[in-house]
Amino acid sequence: MSGGVDSSAVCLMLREQGYELVGLTMRVWDLPRQFADGADEPDFVRAARALAARLGFPHYVADVREAFRNSVVRYFLDEYAAGRTPNPCVMCNRDFKFRLLADEATRLGCQYIATGHYVDTEEREGHVYLRMGDDGRKDQSYFLWRVPEETLRRCLFPLGRMEKAAVRAYLADRGFHVAARQSESMEVCFVEGDYRDFLMAQRPELAAATAGGAFVSADGRRLGTHRGVPFYTVGQRKGLGIALGSPAYVLRLNAAKNTVVLGGADDLLTTAFFVEDGRAVAPEAFWALQELSVRIRYHSHPVACHVSPLPDGRWLVRTPQPVSAVTPGQSAVFYVGRRLVAGAVIASQRGIGQYMEKQETTK
Repeated sequence: MSGGVDSSAVCLMLREQGYELVGLTMRVWDLPRQFADGADEPDFVRAARALAARLGFPHYVADVREAFRNSVVRYFLDEYAAGRTPNPCVMCNRDFKFRLLADEATRLGCQYIATGHYVDTEEREGHVYLRMGDDGRKDQSYFLWRVPEETLRRCLFPLGRMEKAAVRAYLADRGFHVAARQSESMEVCFVEGDYRDFLMAQRPELAAATAGGAFVSADGRRLGTHRGVPFYTVGQRKGLGIALGSPAYVLRLNAAKNTVVLGGADDLLTTAFFVEDGRAVAPEAFWALQELSVRIRYHSHPVACHVSPLPDGRWLVRTPQPVSAVTPGQSAVFYVGRRLVAGAVIASQRGIGQYMEKQETTK
């Protein structure tokens, strides 16, 4: 429970359906804007507690700030230092949030776990799959691909078949006008503002260690000097601090050499890329699936694709139409229609051109 629109609506819906509720709020990272004057707890904790009291069910707070820092935040910082772009929500959902929810549900004797995510589940041939939420703008399946199937079997997602506007109207109709009007944040929950400022605050040594690296062209020509690989992401155009006479984009990052490769928008396009750490819901059936599509970032449209396994454990993803800014560290999530069937982490694309050329010559 966050005390916001979605978790408040879920509590009301489940109570109306006859469920016995127990509320859990996780305190993972404190931001100054979350505290009213003089308060010793964040606003969302107090809002969740007040909702539970109003509806008459017990509420617990899990203060997991230290564990969150040592897992999710450390991962976030390490990935940028390694020249990759992290996906903290994906990592958090698997290794932190849903793991903690499952553990606490078991401890408190709860059969089910309910959240306000805009997704649904489907049982098919003995497996439980996630499905995209009906509200395409709010669908959160992309972030949940790593949640274990045994956890999904316990999950209830009451908002999966609703539009956000309908959720707000539902709350207002039941007299919860303040919750219905609340705004929401789409940012990383522990970063306020630019992630680069967060990096500087948490790892001040990074700037000194990586400053002075080279901007280079795709053919290796030195173009200028940058502030450090961790402060750039693939596809970035603004804030590069270099003028080349035409729009320049970050194509690749090399943390070992501390180089940032720049090029034009067309240079970001590809029809083939590597992924690693792949996980299919039904591995025995995945490779035979037809009409497969992939999303390479949140809110990107699914693109038709073909996936094949490589001897080293990576997967090769090929798309009939080009995709732009394939970013190592981000997730590639695979669907058949609206059903999520697999996910993987976008790997380094080093050698992809030579690999595809070799594939063509051996046909």
